[in-house]
Amino acid sequence: MTKKKMSISLSVLLASSLTLAACSSEKAPAAGGEAANPNEPAKPVEFTIMSPLNTAEAPTDTVKNELERLTNTKLKYQFFPADTYEEKLNATLATGALPEVVYLKNQATFITMKSAIRDGQFWEIGPYLKDYPNLSKLKPDVLNNTKVDGKLYSLYRGVDLTRQGIIYRKDWADKLGLKAPETTEDLYAMMKAFAENDPDGNGKKDTIGVADRNDLVYGAFKTVGAWLGVPNNWGEKDGKLQPEFTFPEYITAMDYFKKLRDEGLINKDFAATSKTDQVKLFTNGTAGMYIGAMTDVESLHKDLIKNVPTAVIDVHSMVKGPDGKYKAWALPGYANVLLFSKAAIKDEKKLRSILAFYDKMMTPEVANVAFWGLKDVHYTVENNKAKKVDNKELIEREVKPFTDGAVGDDDTSGRYLGLATLQARVKADELKVENQKYAVNDPTAPLESKTNLEKGVQLQELIKDATYKYIYGSLDKAGFEKAVENWKSRGGSQIIDEFNAVYKK
Repeated sequence: MTKKKMSISLSVLLASSLTLAACSSEKAPAAGGEAANPNEPAKPVEFTIMSPLNTAEAPTDTVKNELERLTNTKLKYQFFPADTYEEKLNATLATGALPEVVYLKNQATFITMKSAIRDGQFWEIGPYLKDYPNLSKLKPDVLNNTKVDGKLYSLYRGVDLTRQGIIYRKDWADKLGLKAPETTEDLYAMMKAFAENDPDGNGKKDTIGVADRNDLVYGAFKTVGAWLGVPNNWGEKDGKLQPEFTFPEYITAMDYFKKLRDEGLINKDFAATSKTDQVKLFTNGTAGMYIGAMTDVESLHKDLIKNVPTAVIDVHSMVKGPDGKYKAWALPGYANVLLFSKAAIKDEKKLRSILAFYDKMMTPEVANVAFWGLKDVHYTVENNKAKKVDNKELIEREVKPFTDGAVGDDDTSGRYLGLATLQARVKADELKVENQKYAVNDPTAPLESKTNLEKGVQLQELIKDATYKYIYGSLDKAGFEKAVENWKSRGGSQIIDEFNAVYKK
C-alpha cells in the first residue's frame, strides 16, 4: 500500500431497503430504527465506522450496499491507511471526534487504547451480549483476552491461533536437492543455498534466502524465535514471569538473524522494508522464502506465477529448535477489536441498535457478504465452501477492507469456509491445526499491568530499536543488556512486578 504522511478519509453513505422490526430498549433491537407507523418501514440506523485500510485504494460501495440492505442501516465509513492509522486514531481521540465505532489495528494499538477505556471514553458492552443470540456465541477465552480490568468493551475479529510457518520455492529446493527443513539449522542451510547456489539458474548471484519486513511480531522474527525457544512475549523463569528479551534464547534469535543479514541471506534493509515490498521480493523471484501466515500462500502464488510461470510453492511449519522440540508462536485468538465511543453514542438505545447490527453481521447470510463478498461476483460455492473468483484485483478493491472488519470466527458466525484449490493452501490449513498441539501462548494476555498500559508500548520501542541495532551490528551483547536495564529502570521493573502480582500458575 502506498505510504502517505497524511491519512486519507473515505466516507461512504449507502441507502437501505430491507425492513426489520425494532424492539424496545429493554431488549436487543433489530438492526434498524423504530417505525413511526407500524405499517411503514423502520428507519435505518445511521452510524460511522473508523477502520484501517490495508489495501492501496478505498473500496467501492458494492459490498456496502448489500450489507446495508441486509441490516437496514446507513453506514458512513472512514478509512485511513494502515501505515498511519495509529497517528490518525490518536489525533481523533485527542480532539474528542471519534465516531460511533472504532476499529483498532492490532494488539499493540489495543494496549495504547486501554488508558482511554479506563477513562470512560468507551461503552462497556459485556452486560449486553447475553441479549444478542449471535454475539453471545463469541468465544469466552478470546473475549477474556480483550477484557480491561475484568470488563468487556470490545468485539473481536477472530484469527487462526497458530497460522505461522514457511512459504517457500519448492522448485528451487528440488533443483538444489533440499527437503523441507526439519530443524532451525536446516532452515538456515536452505536460506543459504537459495542465496548462493543460483536456484533460478540465470548464472547471477541475484537471489536471497528469505524476504522480511519491519515487523518483529508478524514478520519472521517471532516465528523463528519461537522455534528457537523464545517465549511468547513473556515466559516463566525462576518462578516468575519475565519478558522474552531477558531470556538467553532471545539473544540466540538475534544472533540467528544477524548471521542471516551478515551473510546476505535476508534483505539487508528488512528493518525499513514494508510488507508490500517484502511481498514483491518473493513474488518477483528474488527471495526463496517468506515466513509469516501460511494462509498467504494463495495470493503469493498468484502474483509469483505472473512473473515466474514455472514456479512451484510449498508450505512448512514443523521446525525443531536446538532442544529438539516443536514450538509454535500462538496469537491470542483475535486479529483486531472494535470499540464503541461514548462521545458519539449518547444513549443505551443507540448502542443497542449498533450492537444489533453486529449481531446481524454474525448470521451466515451477512457474515458471508462481509467476509467473501457477493455470491457469483466475488465467490462461488462448491461443496458448501466459498471459492474466490480468479480476479484478485476485484476482491482487493471491493471486498478485503470489509473482510478485515468481519466479526467473530468461521465457527461462531457460520460463514463459509474457504475452498482451497492450491494444494499448498490445503496443506497450510492442515498445518495451522496441527500447530495447535505445540502452541506457545502469551501468559500475560489476560493479565493487567497499570504501568504496562501507561508505558508498555513506549518502552517496547526501546527493545525494538535495540533488537534491530544488534542484528545490524551497531550494538553488541553488552549494549543490548544495557538497553534491557534501561527498559527496567524506566518502568519495566514495575511491569514485571505488576504482572507477577496477578499471575496465577
